[in-house]
Amino acid sequence: MEILNTKVAIIGSGPAGLLLGQLLYKAGIEHILIEQRSAEYVSARIRAGILEQVSVDLLKQAGVDQHLNEFGLPHHGIEILSNGEKHRIDLSALTYGKQVTVYGQTELTKDLMHARNEAKLTSFYEANDVKIHEFYNEPYVTFYKNGIEYRVNCDFIAGCDGYHGVCRATVPQDKIKTFEKVYPFGWLGVLADVPPVSDELIYVRSERGFALCSMRSSKRSRYYLQVPLTDKVDEWSDERFWDELKNRLDSESQKNLITGPSIEKSIAPLRSFVTEPMRFGNLFLAGDAAHIVPPTGAKGLNLAASDIAYLSSALIEYYLNSSKQGLDEYSEKCLKRVWKAERFSWWMTHLLHHFETESDFDIKIKQAELDYILESEAGKKTLAENYVGLPYELKRLEKIKNISC
Repeated sequence: MEILNTKVAIIGSGPAGLLLGQLLYKAGIEHILIEQRSAEYVSARIRAGILEQVSVDLLKQAGVDQHLNEFGLPHHGIEILSNGEKHRIDLSALTYGKQVTVYGQTELTKDLMHARNEAKLTSFYEANDVKIHEFYNEPYVTFYKNGIEYRVNCDFIAGCDGYHGVCRATVPQDKIKTFEKVYPFGWLGVLADVPPVSDELIYVRSERGFALCSMRSSKRSRYYLQVPLTDKVDEWSDERFWDELKNRLDSESQKNLITGPSIEKSIAPLRSFVTEPMRFGNLFLAGDAAHIVPPTGAKGLNLAASDIAYLSSALIEYYLNSSKQGLDEYSEKCLKRVWKAERFSWWMTHLLHHFETESDFDIKIKQAELDYILESEAGKKTLAENYVGLPYELKRLEKIKNISC
């Protein structure tokens, strides 16, 4: 058995694990990253692509914003299409200049992996039979790689291994509580190398169901349709997808829509999920391991980033200042922001999607609520504030910034 010693063992190399590793590296804190999948698999996963301003700021502090600055698409507003009429939400005007940035999670993952490779940091990909042990006492991780058994002794374990990962699954059931809502539909997503139909995202509420017109670049578009969970991807030809999307758009967008062959097509179920607490002794859950949101509010990747902002700050505070305050407050501070994002994502999903169980009264009430939001300055401001992202605790982030310089 190979025995390794480090301060933090990071399980999972998605954006959460990679970003935590980068911030710890900047602060001079030893860590080891362990991932069951191959690096090629991780870097190729198609995921979300909208970053809040606070997430962009955190990536800058981590020193991985070069490509983001060059290829990211700043967005100062979004459009909501309802009853055939588009309404613009001016995000920047309503939030004192804040914005969001469109930048694919795939590209962000590649940026973080490149930075890690350049720094020659210790990473184990294709690790088999990963297990975490004794996280309420003196934690360690075991796994196999190329037939060799490894043991990693550490002070803390960061569980960044996603919804199906080993970290949350290892927590005793009497120590954890989960909250979940499963939605009765999914999103059929298509990625295509065609120019976006609009310079800004279009959220569509129609009698035929929800649709979203998004993008990854000025030449690559990402479109979504609300579909029943019983639908199969192979039932949706490209032609059928484009025809249905046009049926949910307004006449102007229909004329502007450029279609083409899909390069990726999938159906994603929607759910809301939260774990409480997010800390178990010396094990800290982050990202999808602790919570999932429906993609309507564009919060999944951003919540992972905020978890890492709090966790990296807490670990830096512990190793540099011998203070446990950040560690002790981690779960409470994360969950406060998580539940606000869960509420916003649930609200956007409820407001813009068609539910088969809705009565005529329900539909009228929901339309009245959406009309109020779109016609009221206060309503639009509430939407904008949540969409661009609620602030972190600035004191914690300032510590990361100072240490990184």
